[in-house]
Amino acid sequence: MHVLTVIPVRIGSRRLREKPLRSIHGQPLVSIVAQRAVSLGVSPKIVVAADDARVLDAVAHLPVERILTGPYHKSGTERIAEVLRRPEYVNTQRVLNFQVDQPFLPTEAAEGALRMVESGFAIGTAAVPLDPVHQCDRNIVKVAVSKAAWAERFARTVSATEMASGGDEVLHHLGVYAYTRAAVLQWVGLPACVEEHTERLEQLRPMANGMSIGVAILDCVAPLAIDTESDLQRARSNQVNIRDQSRKSA
Repeated sequence: MHVLTVIPVRIGSRRLREKPLRSIHGQPLVSIVAQRAVSLGVSPKIVVAADDARVLDAVAHLPVERILTGPYHKSGTERIAEVLRRPEYVNTQRVLNFQVDQPFLPTEAAEGALRMVESGFAIGTAAVPLDPVHQCDRNIVKVAVSKAAWAERFARTVSATEMASGGDEVLHHLGVYAYTRAAVLQWVGLPACVEEHTERLEQLRPMANGMSIGVAILDCVAPLAIDTESDLQRARSNQVNIRDQSRKSA
């Protein structure tokens, strides 16, 4: 299965200013994420698609394609759609969206998301058990998953207890997506929904329009995601070592 991995990057961040360029152990976050994407080994080509040349400069030393995209995209998926419309990628049929806040993403998460697409879902993603202390944490995206691996609901603002219904399991969502080319182009052509803006979760748009999202459930602890200043400080401290985290996730 030929898969194109795209790391869509927006320089502006509401919660962490210029997040892709913030340094961890002397490396910009986007460089660490790109190295992680390469090391996963699930895709023969990695594209860093960004709206700022400084981001592309930060990964110039890596074996990745660099594409300067428009500044007007409102989501990572819209940025990926721009990449797919380029002549060199018109034949790409499978895409992995590797998000810039996931420097320690487990290989199993990427493989699981792709497996969901191969099994027939339009979109695939991954999740891990939700730590009880994070049940009401708005920085943690929660997903309610049916016994058939369907994503039934995503939320930040709603507690895990409120989300659980009808036997659904509520999990900690990881920031990785796989999709077919057709699913990406359908997604970006859909109208935005109210919940998408309320929760700040772009995946609510395809869900609101009937597109299926399959969730691969992993039996591991959620890797540290870099969303806030405190996350960044944790990654910089002795609590998190980049090399150790990568080995644990591989």
